Amino acid sequence: EAAWALTNIASGTSDQTRCVIEHNAVLHFVALLQSKSINMAEQAVWALGNIAGDGVAARDIVIHHNVIDGILPLINNETPLSFLRNIVWLMSNLCRNKNPSPPFEQVRRLLPVLSQLLLSQDIQVLADACWALSYVTDDDK
Repeated sequence: EAAWALTNIASGTSDQTRCVIEHNAVLHFVALLQSKSINMAEQAVWALGNIAGDGVAARDIVIHHNVIDGILPLINNETPLSFLRNIVWLMSNLCRNKNPSPPFEQVRRLLPVLSQLLLSQDIQVLADACWALSYVTDDDK
């Protein structure tokens, strides 16, 4: 219930998201990615996606808490579709926003998985994988 409540708060205003960050929820959500309960891990993915999508600073905080190490093992042939959709949406938010762009040494670790997800038959997975790749490749240089 607490994770669900914090997820909803993190989906609110930037001030509300910042409050969730300032109370160290990111660290706990990243730890929950390893939960034996798929529902708990999915709730953590959803919360982290909300936080990362709030802007550059929030995205970088999520990345620096090793979220990529937490989400990559969650993707396999047994991952339920609803969970996979949330993970790919989180990945897209990790690649999003410029000025500055996300640390490439981190998001490049997502590229092999994102390229495999382009083979998905699910339109939501495809859309978010394509968005993530477009964010990574969108460079003004």
